[in-house]
Amino acid sequence: MELKQNRVRIINGLRGFSLVGILLANMLIFQYGIWGSQEMDLYALPDYEMTVYKLVKIFVEGSFMPIFTFMFGFGMIKMQQSLAAKGLRQKRYLARRFLMLIGLGLLHSYFLWEGDILAFYGMMGFFLLLFMNRKPKTLLIWGIILLCLISLMGLVPDDPNDPASITDPVRMEAYVVKTMTVYGTGTYEEIVHHRSSEDPLGLPEYMIFTLLLITPLMSAPMFLFGMYAAKCRWFEKTEEERTSYLRNMLIFLPAGLLLKALHVYLPESWWSGIGEISGGTILAIGYIFAFVWFFSRSTESKWLPRFQAVGKLSLTNYLLQTVICTTIFYGYGLGWFGQIGVLAGCGLAN
Repeated sequence: MELKQNRVRIINGLRGFSLVGILLANMLIFQYGIWGSQEMDLYALPDYEMTVYKLVKIFVEGSFMPIFTFMFGFGMIKMQQSLAAKGLRQKRYLARRFLMLIGLGLLHSYFLWEGDILAFYGMMGFFLLLFMNRKPKTLLIWGIILLCLISLMGLVPDDPNDPASITDPVRMEAYVVKTMTVYGTGTYEEIVHHRSSEDPLGLPEYMIFTLLLITPLMSAPMFLFGMYAAKCRWFEKTEEERTSYLRNMLIFLPAGLLLKALHVYLPESWWSGIGEISGGTILAIGYIFAFVWFFSRSTESKWLPRFQAVGKLSLTNYLLQTVICTTIFYGYGLGWFGQIGVLAGCGLAN
């Protein structure tokens, strides 16, 4: 019982920790839009704001969502084991939950915010059912293979002569400028219309189809690693495994930070693409080991209960992020879109 309670504390704490990081990363999207957050030159930020922006890109963006992804895979296996112990139909129950996530996510993305992840998680859940009864070693091997394959995609150079391989800068700038006005001063109806009707990319159909195939593969490794961890009963004997957590932390944290920093500061380097694609995942693994190692050393820490409280109601807190932040930044609320800056946004998230 004590081992199970320890695992539950760590799991809820990790979920809460990931949600805090997700909020920090999402503050860029809430403030500047999902595409504007990648085109910060259009906002003419001062140097210190750009420094904070780059630090967020390195330490936060793309490295906390994979933790949540890991926990989704972990939780799926634990739920399967619980259902099996009760003699219930596991796949039917899980399929209903995935359908609920898809429905909730579609409503969330249309009526509130384009940065939704719930629908994607629901769809990935059906894919993960194929791996649910696989051995831990199989899950680990598949996760490593997929991570290596998507990392190699970062070595493929862009073809400047292929208009489908790059974003049209004129089209993107026009979209971002229009988004500044609509999101900052528009009514709720105007914002929903802009979100559902404007296309900043203008990609041909075959490119859209390719992206729809590739995107799940980029997230699949962390789902599979989470399932592997659950089957191997991670996070139960944290004190006994403390040395292992420390060793892995010291490997993955520096590697992930280096890859992400190379992409941010040397975007033209030949292996910058690897940092963009896999750096976030590697850093996320480092964060997981660091979190568990830290709290295995200090079970009385005042921070763990706070992260646990957030993690216990992860879905509710995720949706509350959207409601509160869109009210703060969008025109039908306070209208602070693109106004307070990256540093103040980070402070607001805390």
